[in-house]
Amino acid sequence: MTQPVGVLLREWRERRRLSQLELSIQAEISTRHLSFVETGRSKPTSAMILRLTEHLEVPLRDRNALLLAGGYAPAYPEGGLDAPQLRAVRASLRQVLTGHEPFPAVVVDRLWTMLDANAPVHRLVAGVAPALLEPPVNVLRLSLHPDGLAPRIVNLAEWRAHLLGRLDRQARTTGDPALSDLLAELSAYPGGDGPAPAPHDVVVPLRIRQDGVELRFFSITAVFGSPLDVTVAELAIESFFPADAATATALGTALGAA
Repeated sequence: MTQPVGVLLREWRERRRLSQLELSIQAEISTRHLSFVETGRSKPTSAMILRLTEHLEVPLRDRNALLLAGGYAPAYPEGGLDAPQLRAVRASLRQVLTGHEPFPAVVVDRLWTMLDANAPVHRLVAGVAPALLEPPVNVLRLSLHPDGLAPRIVNLAEWRAHLLGRLDRQARTTGDPALSDLLAELSAYPGGDGPAPAPHDVVVPLRIRQDGVELRFFSITAVFGSPLDVTVAELAIESFFPADAATATALGTALGAA
């Protein structure tokens, strides 16, 4: 059963660790009115719901859910990535992936499902258990599963701690039960607990063996700057860059051979 919109708004405010006073100042409404909305004594308009969710940085998917709970129609469209109106988005994603070669890059959704990847990614995952490559492919599961890339990751404990910490923050920030379930699953995989990054460290590297060579990467995540579609808002490009000259040379040689 869907909870009242006021209760849901209060949960998002508490998740963001804001007091009613802090949120009311940000949204430029009275604390009394916000209190009435949260307790159900006042029915918020759709504009009020959108204003509060904007300041609470609620994901577009959940803004639609809040609008529905308040008795209003969703404000943000949601089409699959193959929808005609997202043709330009698909083309841009493919251009970024191809342009990043010979280095790996992958497009994922909010649940870390692989939606697209460039050729270096396919070469990197060659040899893992076929079941892990059957759609939908979850890139975190593919990385940490004992039948996936985990046996080839030189700094598995460190990389595992990095991914689990990132997923934990995402699950707590969004309140998405699917992410919490994924976190519980991945936490049960073997791999140990990694050390905390040293004060002088810049990034957490991914060190992985391929064809007898150790490759070292760091990653950068890119998202769309002003999405107004639920699907687009949940897309991210994870791009891996060589962390040393030997990795850059090895991947450049592999591309030439291919």
